[in-house]
Parts: sequence; structure tokens; C-alpha cells
Amino acid sequence: MKKYLIPLLALGGAVVLQPAVAQDGETLFKSKPCAACHAIDSKLVGPAFKEVAAKYAGQEGAADTLAGHIKNGSQGVWGPIPMPPNPVTEEEAKILAEWVLSQK
Repeated sequence: MKKYLIPLLALGGAVVLQPAVAQDGETLFKSKPCAACHAIDSKLVGPAFKEVAAKYAGQEGAADTLAGHIKNGSQGVWGPIPMPPNPVTEEEAKILAEWVLSQK
């Protein structure tokens, strides 16, 4: 019984800790619906991430602003088509925002 219990507990612990593993922005981008409207270097429905990075370059608080737009959506920032809220946590929105801003 102990032979099976310890590996089972270890596996259970790994599964519980899985969401706590930090993700990089590109992996997160690919796992969310962002790619339906955005690309890194070309405009689709929304602006290219390189355009977003250029617009916010050097602006203080840009990552927080962009994270808010990612999580809560926005309208009128890049034209008449609204960006809907996205199914991300605050932490994921921040990771995505920082990654988008790093695209040059």
C-alpha cells in the first residue's frame, strides 16, 4: 500500500501546484484567445503587438494600463472595434502586457 501511496501523493501535489508554475508571455498568448484578433507583426482585427509596443514605449505605467485593457477590455483605443474582456487573471494579464510591450 505504501508503495503506491507515496507516488500518488507526490503526483497529487504536482497537479495542485501546476497552476502556480510561472508562464512566459508567448506560451500564455498561445493558450488564450488573443491570437484570434492579434498577431505579433501584422494587424488582424486588432493592432499588431509591435504597434502596441511602439505606442506605449517609454510610458510610465504602460504595463498596468495594457493589463487592464487585456483583462477588462477596451473601446476606442485603436479604433471603433472594441476589445472584449479576456478570461485571464490579474497575474496573467500583467505577464501578457509585459510580453506585448517587449515586442519590438
